[in-house]
Amino acid sequence: MAEQAIQIGDLSRRTGCNIETIRYYERIGLIPEPPRRGRYRSYGAQDVARLGFVRRARELGFTLDEVRALLALAGDGQASCAEVRDLAAAHLKDVRARIEDLKRMERVLADSVRACDAGQDPGCPLIQTLYAQPWEG
Repeated sequence: MAEQAIQIGDLSRRTGCNIETIRYYERIGLIPEPPRRGRYRSYGAQDVARLGFVRRARELGFTLDEVRALLALAGDGQASCAEVRDLAAAHLKDVRARIEDLKRMERVLADSVRACDAGQDPGCPLIQTLYAQPWEG
């Protein structure tokens, strides 16, 4: 039984992925460019699955190159769990570093807002913080 063709709008609805993003992923080779039926792209179930994979990986913060690597590992049918784990571990390290950066940003912003609320400084505490040397903030 032949697979039913899916147009790009339906693919977008099924995956929650914007149409322009789908086209971009095609241009950069993250998802294969589908065959056309007339002037319309014709997607299938494999495209839905692959785009869902890409979207979930992106939601977890994987870069496009990391997603490409994960797809390559998954696509050869013999994905080494150790290779996938190594890629995920490196990504986790980056995520944790970003979390620490965000915590530092939160502290600086919270201190600046509290100083603004106190109203004891004739200038603007946030502006002063932004002008401060990095090691002073």
